[in-house]
Amino acid sequence: MRAKYISEDLLNTAEAARFLRVSQASIRRWSDSGLLQAQRVGRRRERRFRESDLATFVDGSTSAAPAAATASVAGVTANVPLHLATFFSSDLGGLRLAVPFLADGIRLRQPSYLVASGDVLRRYADALEISEGIEVVHFEGGLAADAIAQWEQILAGATVKGASVIRIVGEMAAEREMFASEDQMLAYEEAFEVMCRRYPVAVMCQYDVRHFDGLAILRALKAHPDLFDLRTGAFLN
Repeated sequence: MRAKYISEDLLNTAEAARFLRVSQASIRRWSDSGLLQAQRVGRRRERRFRESDLATFVDGSTSAAPAAATASVAGVTANVPLHLATFFSSDLGGLRLAVPFLADGIRLRQPSYLVASGDVLRRYADALEISEGIEVVHFEGGLAADAIAQWEQILAGATVKGASVIRIVGEMAAEREMFASEDQMLAYEEAFEVMCRRYPVAVMCQYDVRHFDGLAILRALKAHPDLFDLRTGAFLN
């Protein structure tokens, strides 16, 4: 049914980027790697994209994740790629799901990443009582496109090394300080939802509701559709 509403007009790189809500650099990388189908037209061999191919790309039919790969979060086992949001209102509530999730990654020797800083990072260090097995990520540049490019490099490297599951916890209150604005951070979340479908990731984006207003939370919910396929209440702390 959806195919009726998809135009077969060819889109240029900028139009494809707007369609997928990502940067033009991401479109070019995905095209060059063969993940995103493109046509070359004219003397300059410029890229052109069909909306139907872009829609297929969003659906994740070319995902690099093995079909049998799974991860357990809050007692729920789900297939990867998995991109979830959690919401909490206390320091302990913020650790309740994330610490066991990362500890499982260490135990299973799965690549595990934590985006955090300051007091939040210290809480994780104290709770995990371990300094090895988790890589701390920090974004530079302040723009959504820069953060997405950084993740593409990290995830592609881990996938090439044979990772079947890649675990990520992002503390969004800390991440917001790494971006030029809250809007850039939320634009990053929307772009990450598309980009991460190419990799075998299990991701928890942690929202401390003491630091975000209702409009930001609503936008965060819309950027994490996987949440609604699971027991949503398990991710409210």
